[in-house]
Amino acid sequence: MIGKRTQDPNRDDARRPRTISISLADRGQTTQDFAVGIGVFLLAIAFVFSFLPSVITPYDSSVGGAETAQADRIADLIVHDVSTETPNEIARGGFGSRYAKENLTAELGLRASDSDNVVFDRVNVSVETFDGNPVDTSQLSGGEVYDDQSAASSARIVTLDPASNKCDPACRLVVRVW
Repeated sequence: MIGKRTQDPNRDDARRPRTISISLADRGQTTQDFAVGIGVFLLAIAFVFSFLPSVITPYDSSVGGAETAQADRIADLIVHDVSTETPNEIARGGFGSRYAKENLTAELGLRASDSDNVVFDRVNVSVETFDGNPVDTSQLSGGEVYDDQSAASSARIVTLDPASNKCDPACRLVVRVW
């Protein structure tokens, strides 16, 4: 016979009080479960944010701080060496005689192989107008040919000794190292 309970006549109807107990089977989640879950979640998020930039960066080597510092030092050296009495004014003839060459390793103290004539530090030096056009490629440009590759650059605002129409009011001395 299912569903019908019969009462025992000898049974006392007074019920005893229920004991209060904490049972893990009755609870859905404990504090420890929550802490472990949040910890694993935060570790997974940290891993994604640290790994994702290396996945989407290009495989081309980026320019480091050493190349940027080297370009800055070369720009300072050139402005100091060929400047006139006026601050940031360079002498066109002095620049052309010293830095308008294809190989600037000896002039700038760059690293190169003595036996094979292999240049390790490539540099391009040019005086440009503010729109990026070179002023005079024969007298005011030197070093390796720059073909828009990844390079560290440093620029100085300069004027030319005999005032040039293209450098009105000033030009930029741009040094690129790669």
